[in-house]
Amino acid sequence: MQIDILTLFPEMFQGFLTESIIKRAIEKECVKINIINFRDYTTDPHNKVDDVPFGGGAGMVLQIEPIYNALEAIRTDDSYVILMTPNGKTYNQNKAKELSKKKHIILICGHYEGFDYRIKDLVDEEISIGNFILTGGELPSMMISDSIIRLLPGVISTESLESESFDDDLLDYPVYTKPRDFKGMKVPEVLVSGNHAKIEEYRKAERERVTKEKIEKESIN
Repeated sequence: MQIDILTLFPEMFQGFLTESIIKRAIEKECVKINIINFRDYTTDPHNKVDDVPFGGGAGMVLQIEPIYNALEAIRTDDSYVILMTPNGKTYNQNKAKELSKKKHIILICGHYEGFDYRIKDLVDEEISIGNFILTGGELPSMMISDSIIRLLPGVISTESLESESFDDDLLDYPVYTKPRDFKGMKVPEVLVSGNHAKIEEYRKAERERVTKEKIEKESIN
């Protein structure tokens, strides 16, 4: 898979690309990631990529031209272009699985007050990571990339993926490690019993419990 990320702040991705699972996935050639500064695709002599909105209003708006030029330069028949925007459909694990089957994903990171609305006509899908406001699309693009990359063959063991949260709409069960007793806080006895059938039964019940608790907390808030 190839992931191209269009951004005005490529330095923000240095840690993302050079640490942990993402770094190993790149080294194993499971994925290729290109960070592209779409300021390089403007025709403005001062490398300007934004301007004031027609009709007035606060803030600056990203222009369509540099985004269009960048897409023209990198898009192929296999490309799937995603715009990071609050107007998009909220991202979830099912969407991550769907996108992990793509050959080439292009993520467009917004900034400033917003996009020229015509940019929507250049993309295949709009995605939001939640109902809150960020300063730009860089962090969402990292989150989406991470969720996709970890699903690619060879990145994470099959056993780990099979026990993931959300695969059956349930959260994961609580896990514990040594020591068994820390200042009176003890590991549940069933987990050290050696009875694997009982352990599986316990874990299933715990997944249902923690999921129910989360739903109840969210309904209150």
